[in-house]
Amino acid sequence: MNQDNKKVPRRIAQAILNSLKGGVVPRIGLPYIAVGRKNEIEALLHDVDIIAEGGASFRFIVGRYGSGKSFLIQTIRNYVMDRGFIVADADLSPERRLQGTRGQGLATYRELIRNLSTKTRPEGGALTLVLDRWISSVQTEAIEETGLAPGDPGLTKAVDQKIYQVTSAVSELVHGFEFARLLSLYYHAYVDGDDETKGKVVRWFRGEYVLKREAKEELGVNIIITDDDWYDYLKIFAVFSGWPDIRG
Repeated sequence: MNQDNKKVPRRIAQAILNSLKGGVVPRIGLPYIAVGRKNEIEALLHDVDIIAEGGASFRFIVGRYGSGKSFLIQTIRNYVMDRGFIVADADLSPERRLQGTRGQGLATYRELIRNLSTKTRPEGGALTLVLDRWISSVQTEAIEETGLAPGDPGLTKAVDQKIYQVTSAVSELVHGFEFARLLSLYYHAYVDGDDETKGKVVRWFRGEYVLKREAKEELGVNIIITDDDWYDYLKIFAVFSGWPDIRG
């Protein structure tokens, strides 16, 4: 680290110390205390470069207990958020698995969405921030293209058309139509200041609806996220997160 960058901001320093005192890996500020991991970090950041160019990468990190696996993963998490990525992480357990028929897969999905993080929301809970940034970017594009001012009734229609255009890629994926429909519903609630409906849409995205009937009555969609399809929704979120101007 360069001499000029050695000073750690007080907020980050306190978070690091509190985590270390509790025996857990800090979720922020790890580049300040990472030592001896240059080669591993460079290799993983090379994978990140591949992803940034539209590719994909997958790695297993293997080591003995206490060898620093979690520390390395959290360090990379910090690096990629600084590069503008949206990240999600979850610890697997008997209750959170990659596959299951008793809610284990859904529990993994819920944990990933709960831990959704960005550079400005590094400790998780960034779902609503991501949705609001997306709406803001779509609205800005519609204003630039139509010349309409905020508050003009014609702008809402223009934004609806824009939403349809930008969600076309998502609509082609499994369950993408419902996802796009909920994005439109969230936008209208955003414009109307309807926090209750926004909360219901966010609850659906988090996989917290248990009964299809409840989702149908409250949101008009006859589908909920389950053990059978949670991975499909992760793929949709990956496509959605790739749109410009929603990361930060």
